[in-house]
Amino acid sequence: MEGTPHPIPRTVEEVFNDFKGRRAGLIKALTAEVDKFYQQCDPEKENLCLYGLPNETWEVNLPVEEVPPELPEPALGINFARDGMQEKDWLSLVAVHSDSWLLAVAFYFGARFGFGKNERKRLFQMINDLPTIFEVVTGNVKQPKEQSANHNSSGKSKSSAKSRQSEPPNKMVKMSPPSKDEDESGEEDEEDDEQGATCGACGDSYGADEFWICCDICERWFHGKCVKITPAKAEHIKQYKCPSCSSKRARV
Repeated sequence: MEGTPHPIPRTVEEVFNDFKGRRAGLIKALTAEVDKFYQQCDPEKENLCLYGLPNETWEVNLPVEEVPPELPEPALGINFARDGMQEKDWLSLVAVHSDSWLLAVAFYFGARFGFGKNERKRLFQMINDLPTIFEVVTGNVKQPKEQSANHNSSGKSKSSAKSRQSEPPNKMVKMSPPSKDEDESGEEDEEDDEQGATCGACGDSYGADEFWICCDICERWFHGKCVKITPAKAEHIKQYKCPSCSSKRARV
């Protein structure tokens, strides 16, 4: 339902720019210009749709008459739900449907102009780097970053604790699963490691008289003999990668 014709995007960059323009228009409707948007969504009118346009504007209008439409259509009848729920919930609902519509339009162009696997993947990655309209409208834009930061922080602390264990003179402590008879005042991570320790290669349980080594990537324990690592060789390994993790890194 776009009054002014817009150039049809044909490359990944052009489709992404089209996506960003439409997204910006929709965000305006649901945030900065929300009063105007609210007034236009009169429940007494017919089925209405919220359109985001490539030039970063928006419009509330009736759906296109042609069937099937040239482009995927936004959610139909958003005005009917306006007075039946709290405004913030209604705006969140419209935001979710707007996110879905943007993806539909972007990948419609991708399908129409024959984007291959790598082009579709690149397009999605570019889109996925932007917060969703729902996140913007609900104020949850920063939440994923905070979760990521907390996760990274805990990961770093765990990694640093593990690296401390790997450094002499505690190197051999790292190389053998702790015995249940040892001091139980250690960290919870160490208590978890000692329960049900089995070799990631052969599957046999831990034996007190055997040399073991732990992978710093997947954190699985292995018999030294199963991965061809001796205690002497382990002393010179700063970060041990098991054969499986080493092969994964090589393929990447």
